[in-house]
Amino acid sequence: MQRFIPVRRLLTEAKSSLRRLRRCFSQVTQNEVDKSDGFVPKMPSFDYTPPPYTGPSADEILSKRKEYLSPAMFTLYSKPLNIVDGRMQYLFDDKGRRYLDAFGGIATVCCGHCHPDVVEAIVNQTKRLQHSTILYLNHSIADFAEALANKLPGNLKVVFFTNSGTEANELAMMIARLYTGCHDIISLRNAYHGNAAGTMGATAQSNWKFNVIQSGVHHAVNPDPYRGVFGSDGEKYARDVQDLIQFGTSGNIAGFISEAIQGVGGIIELAPGYLPAVYSTIKKAGGLCIADEVQAGFARTGSHFWGFENHGVVPDIVTMAKGIGNGIPLGAVVTTPEIAVVLTRRNYFNTFGGNPVCTAGGLAVLKIIEKEKLQENAFVVGTYLKERLTALKDKYDLIGDVRGRGLMLGVEFVTDQKLKTPAKLETLHIMDQMKEIGVLVGKGGFHGNVFRITPPLCLTKEDADFLVDAMDYIIASM
Repeated sequence: MQRFIPVRRLLTEAKSSLRRLRRCFSQVTQNEVDKSDGFVPKMPSFDYTPPPYTGPSADEILSKRKEYLSPAMFTLYSKPLNIVDGRMQYLFDDKGRRYLDAFGGIATVCCGHCHPDVVEAIVNQTKRLQHSTILYLNHSIADFAEALANKLPGNLKVVFFTNSGTEANELAMMIARLYTGCHDIISLRNAYHGNAAGTMGATAQSNWKFNVIQSGVHHAVNPDPYRGVFGSDGEKYARDVQDLIQFGTSGNIAGFISEAIQGVGGIIELAPGYLPAVYSTIKKAGGLCIADEVQAGFARTGSHFWGFENHGVVPDIVTMAKGIGNGIPLGAVVTTPEIAVVLTRRNYFNTFGGNPVCTAGGLAVLKIIEKEKLQENAFVVGTYLKERLTALKDKYDLIGDVRGRGLMLGVEFVTDQKLKTPAKLETLHIMDQMKEIGVLVGKGGFHGNVFRITPPLCLTKEDADFLVDAMDYIIASM
């Protein structure tokens, strides 16, 4: 029997949404961030001016995108940005205007835009040899694999290079299935692990899943300290994994995959005590533990180089991408020699994975993180930024939660603190207006009401102040 919603209720909800929409966006039409106001936050000074831009306009580019690119490719902001230049933690548009990049190309730019050492490594390698095949010897891939393995604990020292995080997670899941001889994999609700056939199965948000066959993945209750049913009690959430194994599988599984901090899901850090309990359960069921470090890895959390280290566990397989190359297409799967041997049962090959240019750039990234102490900076500046954002939460009821570690932080907006009602329209408004002031942030969470703050790890305290002051200014004006 089809259920109809009363017309009166629909009208009431529509009027409520309209009032919120008018409240949020009236500031735009009345005074779209009046830059003549002396109280508008000012961006820290920076010693770089980009060369004049002579390319096509934003309107021309947008027109070409609409005609020639997939309609699935969306843009941020009511008026899309035309970004043409970048240096360290800043981006520049076609008019030469500078922006603080607090999104970092979706947690990808870790060393800074166009870092001279990364650029030099890529250019020098390109001049000498851009691509051949890993069927021939070349020192670049071997040097980077050695350096990468040395950053991981235990016996995690065999590397297979890919071109993206999706590829890395696809390979990791296949390795787990081959090694164990089992098919079932457990993932978490609200997770995002990629958009290919296998990883879409592990992803657990309906807005990122198509109606295609996705078999063998079971999704456990998400250990979300803010919205979860058990708050911050990680061990209670972990019992659901045991239940899934007992009542949803044969009792033996291939593995468990999770992020230490869910990125696309809204910067949700797993409840304390969860991963150690789950890893123990997975081992008893014969499965492998896969740590998805695509966003949280490479010093982003500050306190540790890898996100899983914050939970005191050692996985069997680690996947990585994004920050590994500071913006170049590069990913990797790292596992133990015993597990890695399963790929020798058949031929497995990746044409571009581990090519000389990308691995030269990746090695430069590792050296920069060490040389410039970016992990320490992520911890110090990230802690300071989180403290300032938390103070803002105490000031405004619109901010329901501030969370994350290092320079992987989330700010969740709600219209009701008790009900935790997602403030979708308000989030869009604040995001758009912060752009007008000069701050770019990301947006995530299932409801799209969470700011994803994942800037380059070279962010300064002055930048952090500018970001928070801009947010404060916008919210105060609503």
